[in-house]
Formats: sequence, C-alpha cells, structure tokens
Amino acid sequence: MFSSRMTLNQPSLLYGHLEDLQELAFIERPIRRSLKTAEEIDQLTVDEDLNDIERAVYLLSVGQEVQRVSVISNLPSLVRQNPAETFRRVVPKVREVLNGSGAEIQLAAAASFLTILQDDIILIHTHTYSILKTVLLHLNHRDPVVSSAWLETLLSAINALPKETIKQEVLTPLLYQSQLSHPLQARLASCRILGKVACKFDSHIVKKELLPLARSLCQDVEFEVRACMCRQLESIARATGVDDTRTELLPELVELAGDEQSSVRLAAFDTIINLMEMIDSDDRIHVVVPLVMSVCEESQADEAVMVSLSFQFGKLCSGLTASLSDDQKGQLLQRFKALCVAGPQIEGNQTDGNNESTLIRCNCCFNFPAMVVFAESAHFLSALYPSFSSLCCDPEVSVRRSAAASFHQVVKLLSSDVQVVHKELLALLQDDALEVLDALMTHLEETLEVVLSKGENLMLDNKLSELLSALLLAEQKVGCSLRWRLHEKLLQRYSCLARLLSGELLHQSFTPRIFIILTTNKVLPVQKEAARTFCTFLRYNRRQEQRQEMMERLIQDLAQGRSYWNRLRFLDVCEMATEIFSRKYFNNHFLIPALELVHDPVANVRYKLCQLLPRLRSSLRLPADKQLLQQLEFCVQKLLCREKDKDVVATIRKTVLELDKLDLTEPFQKKQERDLLDQKKEKEEILLLEMEQLERQQSEGKLNSEKHTERKRRDSKTNLSATKSMSVSSSGAALSSGKEMRKAKLSRSRSLSSQPTTSKPANSDRPLKSKELSSTSGGGKASMLQSKEDSLRTAHFTMATQSTSSMPVLIRSNTTSLLDRTSTLDHRGSTQDQRDHRTSNIDHRNNTMDQRTSTTDYRTNAIDQRDHRTSTLDNRDHRTSTIEQRDQRTTALDQRSKTMDRGCGVKDSQSRKLSINRKSNSFSVQSGRD
Repeated sequence: MFSSRMTLNQPSLLYGHLEDLQELAFIERPIRRSLKTAEEIDQLTVDEDLNDIERAVYLLSVGQEVQRVSVISNLPSLVRQNPAETFRRVVPKVREVLNGSGAEIQLAAAASFLTILQDDIILIHTHTYSILKTVLLHLNHRDPVVSSAWLETLLSAINALPKETIKQEVLTPLLYQSQLSHPLQARLASCRILGKVACKFDSHIVKKELLPLARSLCQDVEFEVRACMCRQLESIARATGVDDTRTELLPELVELAGDEQSSVRLAAFDTIINLMEMIDSDDRIHVVVPLVMSVCEESQADEAVMVSLSFQFGKLCSGLTASLSDDQKGQLLQRFKALCVAGPQIEGNQTDGNNESTLIRCNCCFNFPAMVVFAESAHFLSALYPSFSSLCCDPEVSVRRSAAASFHQVVKLLSSDVQVVHKELLALLQDDALEVLDALMTHLEETLEVVLSKGENLMLDNKLSELLSALLLAEQKVGCSLRWRLHEKLLQRYSCLARLLSGELLHQSFTPRIFIILTTNKVLPVQKEAARTFCTFLRYNRRQEQRQEMMERLIQDLAQGRSYWNRLRFLDVCEMATEIFSRKYFNNHFLIPALELVHDPVANVRYKLCQLLPRLRSSLRLPADKQLLQQLEFCVQKLLCREKDKDVVATIRKTVLELDKLDLTEPFQKKQERDLLDQKKEKEEILLLEMEQLERQQSEGKLNSEKHTERKRRDSKTNLSATKSMSVSSSGAALSSGKEMRKAKLSRSRSLSSQPTTSKPANSDRPLKSKELSSTSGGGKASMLQSKEDSLRTAHFTMATQSTSSMPVLIRSNTTSLLDRTSTLDHRGSTQDQRDHRTSNIDHRNNTMDQRTSTTDYRTNAIDQRDHRTSTLDNRDHRTSTIEQRDQRTTALDQRSKTMDRGCGVKDSQSRKLSINRKSNSFSVQSGRD
C-alpha cells in the first residue's frame, strides 16, 4: 500500500523539483565578467618597473581618486622605507592633491600625518614645515569632520614642536582666529590649541600672552566657546601657578559657574573640582563648598548635572573632607545614596534601562572607594552598605561590572570588617553575566588575600565553605562557556589560593578540579595554565602524603597515561615545573619520568621531548647530577640512532647543537642569577618541610598532652579511691593487729616469768625480727612481720600451757610486793603495746610509700617513653629527683622502725629480767590471769 503511494507520488515530486529549478534559472541574471572597460583598465595599469616612490608620484599625478587615497594612506610606510625621498618628492605632491580635494582624501591625509607624528617615524625638527604648514592650511576646512581631524593632527604635532616654532607658526594665527569675526569652528579650535600650548611655556609668558586671550574667549557670545575655554583653564592654571590661579582664574571660574547655560556651569564645576589641590582652605570653605551644595540641589532637577556630579563625587568629597561640617557631610552622603539608586523605579523594585541613570550608577560604583574613606570604614555598615549591596545586585550588567571592578578597593578599606560584604562577593562570583566575572577576576588575588587573611569569622555560619563553593562554581561556569581567555585568567588567579588556604582544604576542593581541567580541557592555553596552577599547589602543600599522592597521579594519569595527549600534557607540566620548583626537586621527581618518554610509540610525544631536552639539561649540575646526565645522554643517543620519524630526527639534531652550545653561550651573569634564584627556591622548599615537621610535632605534642591530662585525671581518681580503701583497711588491720600484739606481749611476759630457760630462744628471735624489718619493704615487710608474730604467739601460748600444767601453785608471804611489781610490769607492757602499735603504723606507712613508689616507677616509665618521643628531659629529671626524695623518706622511716624495734627489744629484756627474779612462778601466772 505504501509502496504504491510512493510510486504515484514520485512523478509529482520530480515535477515540483523541475519547477523550482526553472524559477531559480529565471531569477539568475547574467553576470558581467568585466567590471571595467578596456580604457579604464589602461588608465589603472602601472608600469611594474617603477619603484615605490616613483609609483606614488605617478599615481598622485595622473591616477584616479581611489588610487590617490591608497597612496596617501600608505604614506607612513613610505616614510619608514625612505624618509628623505618621501618628503622630497611625495609630500609636495600630496599637498597639491589636497587643494580642492574631497573629504575622503582630506581624512586620509590627516590620519597619515597623525600616524607619522605619533609613531616617531621621523625627526620632527627635520620636516617641521612639511607637515605643520600642510596642517595649518587645512585647519579651517568647511567640513567640521575634516577640520576636527586636522585639529587632532595639529595637537599631536605641538608635543614635538620646539617653542620658537610654536610661537611663530601657531600663536600668531591663533590670536587672529580667536576674534569674534571668525566662524565658531575656528574659535573652538583656538580654545583647544590655547590649552595645549600653555604647557610648553613658562608662567610669565602664559600670564602675559595667553591669559588675556583665554579671558576673552571665556566671555564669548557663544556658550559652546565659553564651555570649551572653561575646560582648558585647568591646563592654563597649572602653567601659571597657585598664586595666579587664586587671583586671576578662580574669580573667572566662579563667574562661569553662575552662567545661564548648564553646560558652561558644569564645565566650570568640573574645572574647580580638578583644581582642588591648588585652592587654599579659605577659598574651599567660602567658595567651593557653597558651589558644591548648590550643584547638589540643582542635580535633582537636571539629569546632565546629576551625571557630572556622580562622576566627580568621590574627588570633591576627598578634597573637601577637612572643610565640611558634620551636617554638610551628612547631606553629601544622603545625596550619594540617592545617586546610587538613580532612575525611575518600576515593578519588581528594579530600575529602567535609561542610559543616563545607568551611567550615574556606574559612576557611583567608580567613586565608592572614595566614599568609604569619606564616611570612614567604621560607619560603613550603617552609612553605605545598603547602597553598595544594591549596586552589586543592580539589574544592569554594566553597573554590576563596575561594582566588581572596584570591589577589591572596598575590601581593602574595610580590612577587618570584610565579612560585612561576604554576601555581595558571593553574588558577584555567582553572577550570570561573564562580563561581571571578568571584571572581578582582574583583582581577585587582592580580594581573596584580604578576605581570607582578615576574615577570622569565616568559619562561622559556613562562610568559608560558601566562598570555596562559589569559586568552584564560577570556574565551572566559565569552563562551560567559549570564553577560554577568561578561563585562563581565572586559573591564573586561583593559583594564589596556595598561599591563602590550608593544604587540607586545597587538596580536597581545588586540586581535583584543576587536575580534571588538565586532563580533559581541549584548549592548549587553558591546559598550560592549569598545569602551572597544579604545580603551584604541589609546591606549597606542606603534607608529605598529599604531595606524594599528587605526584603519583601525575605519573600514572599523565606520564604513563594511555592517551598520547595526556603524555604531551605531562611534558607541559615538566616545562612549568622547571620554573616553579628548584633543580633538586625537579630532578628527584620529574626528570626520570620525562626521559622515559623516549620510548613512547607516538612521534609527537618524542618530538615534544626533543624540544624540552635543553631545558632538562639546564637543570643538571655536575658532579652531583652525573648519573642523571648519563641518562639524558643515553636518551639523546637513542633518538639519534633509532629514530625513524623525519621531523623528530631534524629536531633532535638541532637540539644536539643547542646542547653543545648551552654551557658556552649562556652569559655568566645570567647563569649566576639563575643559581641564586634556584638557591632561594630550594631554601623555601626546605623551610616548607621544616614547617611540616614542626606542625606535625605540635599536633602530636598536643595529642600527647591531652592524653597525659586524661591519664592524670584517671590516676588521680584511682589513687583517691585506693587511698580511701587502704586507709579503711589499714585502720581495721591496725586495730586487730594491736589487740593481737597486746595478747602476744602478755603471753610472752607470762611465759618468760614462768620459764626462765626459754628466754634465750625468745631473745634470739627478736634481733631477727628487727633485722628483717630493716631489710624488707612494702607488702613483704608486713607479711613477714605478721608470720613472725604468729609464730611467736603460738610459741608463747605453748610454753605458758606447759608451765601451768607442770608447776604447782605456791603462795608466798611477800604477795603485796609482787602484785605491785606485776602492776608495774603490766603498765610497762601496755606502754610497750602502744609502741608496737606505733611500729605497725610505721610499717603500714612504709607499705603505702612502697606502693606509691611502685606506682611512681610505672608513671616514670611512661613519662620516659613520652620524653623519648618529644626529647624533653627536664620533666624526667624532675620526677626522678622527686622519686629520690621519696626513697630518702622511705629510708628514714626504715631507720625509725629499726630504732623502735631496738627500743622494744630493750624493754622486753628488762621485763624478762624482772620476771626471772620472781620467786614463785605459779603466783606470777595467777597474778597475770587476775
């Protein structure tokens, strides 16, 4: 079905195509093969044997107008080739052609003479009359455009003319043309010439000859002449001096400021503001300030006055700061705020696209830094911030571009208060118009330097992260556009972040993006700038592991990449690295991977390597780099012997000649400068390494101090709880041991009194106890004392039991005396028990001191380990001295315990002697039981 339809429609389609072709054939017209007739061609034909000067003279003589315009336009090149013949033969012909010629030839001649004068092609003194007389002859041309072109040529010639020539050839006709009888165009030209020649003469001649002429022109009947002469009074005032300006010119300017025409008033106002530094303080207060206030009031009704005022606002506020009162300053600030939002308001709180209002706001952006100084940066937030914010967010691109161009100056003036304009900086970075971003990028380095160094509060409210995100988004926006020059400029400005941001932020945020641009972007200038920025980030990174990671990515993804394009980019990186890094760093990290590309299968990579070999050779210094030089020579020999590509062979042969002449042709002074620069780079790299080590030590020391503080806190809590538990246990143990000791003493006294023969073993055990007390310490002493006391206690009890069972009870007659003695002995025994209790307390203290000593030893070991890391020996010495003091205290306590034991031994011996003298053992045992 569909095939049948197609077959039916095919003839109609062909018929339609034939009709279209017929219409096209009807539209075509026969093309004229020859635009000129044979006679015209003969007239335009020039003999080929003529040289340039002869051909120019021939065409100016008999050629057509188009040929004459071509010769006159080519006059600067003829002057460069042969100035003498050109001025001798061609310029007179040009002067003849100009008489009665049209505007096209006149404009071409004026432009050619202006080019000759501006480019300093000739010595003006040699050909003064050749040019000057031609210019003066056609200065009063009836066509104002032609007359203006010749006037510009004359003004340019005045800069090179001598004083005498100006006085004779320019001033004489100037006096004549400034009269009212001459046309308006001639008088306007006289005003501009008068202002130009004033700087060529001294003040006496200016005051005598030029000032009267200027006064007469200021009183001209035409307001155009008055306005033009008023603008030239600035140069005349600077030529006459401060005194004559105050007495002669300032009254004239004040009079012109009250002219009936607004253009004359604006000209006088601009001239007075430009001459502010030449006006004294009294005149500023009584003359300039009232004039400025009147102009501010007038500008509300006249838009032209508003434009002029907005352009001069910063200058007049800076010049009148000391002459204004507080009320006047407030009025000027209010007027400036009104100018910042100039233009009729429409819906959406936006201004219309009026050119005048847009120009006013652009002028306000230009003057904003001066107004920040005028209002003082401390009052910026309350006085000027709303206006600045509105300008940065203005609907017109030109206004935002002007705000971005002056943003760095505002930031510098704000200094520590720079966080106030953080939102505006983000808005400009995220602007949709690339023109705004281009203006901001011009001084981005200065802006970021102030923002990142003075903005201590950037970490609050994530301001730093917002700024970094805005910078990355701006780069992505520019990278997606076709503005590769702006992209190159942006990457160049981003290299300053290596000095302003920490290595961690830079490595996380910007380094990956720069590497992606380096490997994916197809514009060669952008790739080279990305390579330079990446090398800058690598050099200023102070973390060894991050530098190692960046170098590994360069080697793996570029030098050993699968695409030959990436390997070419690695050679570009090497070229940038020779400029950024020192020779030592370059040779250690870049040279070997670059030389290994001699085995690359792609001829373009080997060709690029051949071009880079002289730069690689210049980074080597003998004898330190002897092995690297041998590898480079091996690379060159391999290219010479095995290379098959003809372009690479021709390049390596040329490179070999350059390598042979490298050490001979380089000047000694240049070589010395390079060595000094390399030494400076190497010192900076060493300093960066030392800073890295210092930061690492500081971080480790901070971490160790935190751990040490935590340990001390834990140990103090543990010691406190242990001390409490030990004090409770020791008090209970002391009480129990005191009771047991008391019982043991009583039993011992009874046994000694009942068995005199058993005193020797008891006496032999006592020195052993005192000896062991002096020799043992800590828990060992306590345990040994406890075991000995238990053994003695059992021995006494067995001896007492045996005595009671074997001896009969006998009652003597001297019972009262024995009881008295027994009570005395009991009192002494109780005293001895108290001393034993004290001895047990001393032993307990020794035990506690030994425990503390062991804990201190453990802490000392930990401290010694930490001191070995940080190499600080003072703390260990201090703690060692503390331990020695504690050991001394322990020794003193041991000696005290020995002394107490000896005292106990003496008392025991006395008690035993008394018990031996007792006459009845049974009575002593019975009295002891009572």
